[in-house]
Amino acid sequence: MKNPSKTLSLLLASAVLLTACGGEKPSEPAKSEPSTQTAPAELADTVPKADEVAITNSATSDKTDKGTVETAQVDNAEQADTAPAPVQALSIAEGKARYEKTCRICHDQGLLDAPKLTAKADWAKRLDKGIDTLHKHSAKGFGKMPAQVTGEVSEAEVYAAVDYMVSQVQ
Repeated sequence: MKNPSKTLSLLLASAVLLTACGGEKPSEPAKSEPSTQTAPAELADTVPKADEVAITNSATSDKTDKGTVETAQVDNAEQADTAPAPVQALSIAEGKARYEKTCRICHDQGLLDAPKLTAKADWAKRLDKGIDTLHKHSAKGFGKMPAQVTGEVSEAEVYAAVDYMVSQVQ
């Protein structure tokens, strides 16, 4: 060893680097809401300057005024056509079949606070909210009740199962 100070320095530097890259995971920084101060800086690159907008708007103002009104009317008509139709529940017998396949797992045992099929008091609390609310909560999920409408189960089947259960407690 020609120069022990270089060797010692190299060993110390290696030790520092190894401890800095150690196996411990660094603590995660506290999650905070996105800062609104960074948004204007990011948008500054994508937002056109005022003089560019003025030139663009003056050149196309005659063309777009009429087109916007017509487009809005067409969009509203399309939305009216695509509104979902009300779901027609199936028969009580079909509801019983769905209950036997899916619902009884929780409702027979009261899992996840599901009202048992024979517990009229528990069902009364839910019926106070209305049958439409029961249908919606069963189909889409609510609280501990998972959504039941899946690729295999239609909304109509879920509604029929709810109707069957309600018929059993009334």
